Amino acid sequence: MAIMTQQISFMKMHGLGNDFVIVDSRGHGPVISAEIARGLGNRHLGVGFDQLAVISDSPQADVALTFFNADGSTAGACGNATRCVAQYEMQRLGRKTLSLITERGVLQACQEGALVSVNMGHPMLMWDEVPLAREMETLHLPLEGRPTATGMGNPHCTFFVEDAEAVDLAQLGPRFEHDPLFPERTNVQFAHVMAQNRLRMRVWERGVGVTLASGSSSCATAVAAARLGLTGRRVEIQLDGGLIDIDWREDGVWMTGATMHVFDGVLTAQFLESLQ
Repeated sequence: MAIMTQQISFMKMHGLGNDFVIVDSRGHGPVISAEIARGLGNRHLGVGFDQLAVISDSPQADVALTFFNADGSTAGACGNATRCVAQYEMQRLGRKTLSLITERGVLQACQEGALVSVNMGHPMLMWDEVPLAREMETLHLPLEGRPTATGMGNPHCTFFVEDAEAVDLAQLGPRFEHDPLFPERTNVQFAHVMAQNRLRMRVWERGVGVTLASGSSSCATAVAAARLGLTGRRVEIQLDGGLIDIDWREDGVWMTGATMHVFDGVLTAQFLESLQ
């Protein structure tokens, strides 16, 4: 493949420790395959990331985004990566608003000061939208712990527990990620109420593992908490990587938080050839 002999430029960014490699494929930019994504995602032999975001052109929005997980599988949404790309593009263009299209559809982003917000769209609350393997109500799934299912472009399974800190994510995360109830696997969240409209949440991401933060997981957890009457529709969530604000409005679920552009780099032909 010709792509394997090219150098590929990339950016390393993160949102609350949820880290990403960003590749700009607009114009005649590189084509990123699952093999390249998997090699890049290796934290010892590649660069390492929770997700890889590929920027491309779109006639429907300012930019289009495609997401890969660290294992090379694709993700339908990635809220923190969307915020990171939005911040980069708004700064590059000297703008305060931006439209981005993903599998979720066209998303709107804006920046106020150092914080970037993105509307992640309306939550999907029906069993076939999440999706689940069979028809059921999504508020209390027939699993130990009675979790809540929510679709936010990715499937999510949220448990509310006494102490999220005490949960063994490495043991329970993969167990529920691969449960037959989730035909596309699922992200898994464990959360508890800290105070009025404040949650503590930890996350296991499908295709990745334990992460310091997750945007779509934060949205799903906030929606689940509101549906269960544990909080209102606007909450602050304490993640392992920091704080994020989620606001479930009439036009969708808005998430607001900090972003960081860490460094730029170039993948060498030698590295790319090693992935063949």
